Amino acid sequence: MSEGIFLGQGAMVGEVTESSALLQTRLTASMELSDQGDLEGASGVACFLWSEREDFVGARRTFLGEALAESDFIVKWELIGLKANTEYFYRVLYGEDDESLREGPVGSFRTLAGKSIDRQARFIVGSCMNYNKFLHGRAGNAGGPLTATEEDKRLGFPAFEAMGALAPDFFVGTGDIVYYDNPYRISRSVEELRLCWHEQFRFPRMIEFFRRTPTYWSKDDHDFRYNDSDNTSSRLPLSDTGIEMFIEQLPIGSSGTYRTHRVSRDLQVWLTEGRDYRSANEMPDGPGKTMWGLEQLQWLKATLVGSDAKWKLLISPTPLVGPDMSKKNDNHAIPGGFKYEADAFFKWLKEARIQNFYIVCGDRHWQYHSIHPSGIEEFGCGALNDENSRLGVVPGGPGSSDPEGLIVQKYTSPTPSGGFLQVTASGDELAFEMFDSRGKQLYFARF
Repeated sequence: MSEGIFLGQGAMVGEVTESSALLQTRLTASMELSDQGDLEGASGVACFLWSEREDFVGARRTFLGEALAESDFIVKWELIGLKANTEYFYRVLYGEDDESLREGPVGSFRTLAGKSIDRQARFIVGSCMNYNKFLHGRAGNAGGPLTATEEDKRLGFPAFEAMGALAPDFFVGTGDIVYYDNPYRISRSVEELRLCWHEQFRFPRMIEFFRRTPTYWSKDDHDFRYNDSDNTSSRLPLSDTGIEMFIEQLPIGSSGTYRTHRVSRDLQVWLTEGRDYRSANEMPDGPGKTMWGLEQLQWLKATLVGSDAKWKLLISPTPLVGPDMSKKNDNHAIPGGFKYEADAFFKWLKEARIQNFYIVCGDRHWQYHSIHPSGIEEFGCGALNDENSRLGVVPGGPGSSDPEGLIVQKYTSPTPSGGFLQVTASGDELAFEMFDSRGKQLYFARF
C-alpha cells in the first residue's frame, strides 16, 4: 500500500489550448509541513486518468511517470488531441508502484474555444503572493492591513476562496508567485528555492482552486532571483537557476514563457517574458536597451498584426504605463528604466493600426486603471494578499515616474488592499472588474 505517499500540493492544469493541456502533481511524504518547514517529497509513481465524463466511464490513462528527487518528485503529462470548448475531468493515480495506485480527487478543466467558436470568456489575473508577510505580518515595505486570521493562515490566501466562488475559466499568475527574498529568509540554493513553492502550494484553498481552474504563469523578479533582478550579477540564485526552477515548479509548456493563446472568437491574449532576455537595469535607456529582446519583440508585433480577434490583451508581469516609483529602473514605465522600448511599442501600435488593445499587469502592489498619452489603457491587478499591498503612485505625484501628470488615471486603490482582477470578453463588450481579497467589487470598467 502507499499510505506514506500523499498529494500534499494537489494537482494542477496549465497551458490549456483548444486541443491540449498539461497536467502536474507532486508526490509528498505528508500533507503537513515538517519540523524544518518543508513539505518533503516522496518517491513513487503517478499517472493521470482523464475523461469527458465525471464518472470516468471510458476514461483514458497516461503512462506512469516516476517521481524522482532530481525533478523534485513532480510528475507532468501533456494531453493532446482534445476537443475544443470541451470540459474534461481528471484525477491522479499514484503510489509506490503500479500495483499500489490510489485515486486522487477529481479535477476538471475546459479547453479553449479557439477562433472558430463564439463563447464568452472570463478569467482572473493575480500577482504578488507574499507567503511570509501573509503569515508573519508587516515587514519590509509592506503597508497593507494585517487581516489574515488564524484560520486564513491554516487555509491560505482568502483571495483563492473568493476567486473560486466566481468560477473563472482560467487563472493567470503574472509573477511574484513566491518570494525568494523577503525580510524573513533569503533563498539561494535549489533546495531553498523549492521550499518556497512547497510551503505555499500546500494551502488547502490553493489546492481546491487549482483543482478546477486551469492556469497560465509568468515570472517576475522575486520568483526569478531577487528584487529588481536582471541577468548580470553573480549573486545567487543565478539566472539560469531561476529560469529552470520556474519551469520545474509550474505546468508550463515546452513552447516557452512568452506565448499567445486564442481564447475564443473574440479574445486573444499575449503573455510576455520580462526577465530572461532583458538588458542590464543600469544600462542607459535608449534604442539598444530592451526588456523583451529582439526575438520576442518581433514575435509580439507579428502575432498582433496577424490576429483577427476583436479584443487583444497583453498580460505583462510588469507595467508599461504605470505610473510607478521614479526611483526604480526595472520596468517599462520608468524613465531611465526601459521606457524607450515601451514608447516605441506604443508608437508602433498606432502605426500598425492595432485596435482594441489593452494591457493587464502585475508587479505593482495596488490596483489601478491608467491611460497612457497614446491612448493605451492598462489595468494593474494589485497584490493578492492584504499584507503585501500598499498605496500606489499617482500621475504628477511626488516620486512618480510621470512627474508632469500626462497619464490619466481612472482609478487607483484608495486604501492599501489586496485583491485581483477579473476580465470578461464577448463579442459585445470587454469588462474589467477589480475585487478585494474577500471578493468585494471595487471597480468596474466596460468597453
